[in-house]
Amino acid sequence: MKMTYALPLITAASLAVTTVSAQAAVVPNFSATYKVQAEGITGTATRTLAKQGNGYRYSVKGSALGASINQSSDFTMSASSVVPSKSSSSTKFLGIGNTHSIAFNGAKKSVASTYKGKTTNISMPRQAYDDLSLEVKIRQELMAGKFSGSYPLVKRTNIENTKFKKAGTSKITVPAGTYEVLRIDRVHDDKDRITSFWLAPSLDYLPVKVSQTDDGKVYSMELTKIN
Repeated sequence: MKMTYALPLITAASLAVTTVSAQAAVVPNFSATYKVQAEGITGTATRTLAKQGNGYRYSVKGSALGASINQSSDFTMSASSVVPSKSSSSTKFLGIGNTHSIAFNGAKKSVASTYKGKTTNISMPRQAYDDLSLEVKIRQELMAGKFSGSYPLVKRTNIENTKFKKAGTSKITVPAGTYEVLRIDRVHDDKDRITSFWLAPSLDYLPVKVSQTDDGKVYSMELTKIN
């Protein structure tokens, strides 16, 4: 089973959740559980953002019938910025897997991306992000009434300018309830790939649903519980 978290989505303090003012767009701590469906297989995933010392750790853990994913991102966050320091993403299927880790060096404006034991050093002219820190950055912008829609995302061997677009507002129902949402779509060069995120303003733009279509296969994630 292929498990994909794009913003990755995505991607609220104790989530009793009070919307943060535009002057203080710091994404608050949260823990949320999701139902994951992929190719007829159902699993669960937990996404947690927690303050750690002077920084934050955002982690995602998911599993379903012999497949698992474990992601984490460490970063600092102010009212106007998210600055990642390191990230790791590990996937396994039937005991076989791989890990992609990223180390950010803001002082040297560089990134070390390690995949399958091979490290690639990449120049970082402006702040880049891993999947999870990018999700937090987009939420931060939306909370502040902003949305640039274009972000440098670290891939395995390069930094790719990744684009998103707003696709309108609606009301959707997921296992956790019914929410007014803003849909954000990732812009892919490959027209057969579709990635969409439904973000709830009432939950500080927490993703309540994520859907990805890749090579005709559909993967989805829906919020079941705010812990």
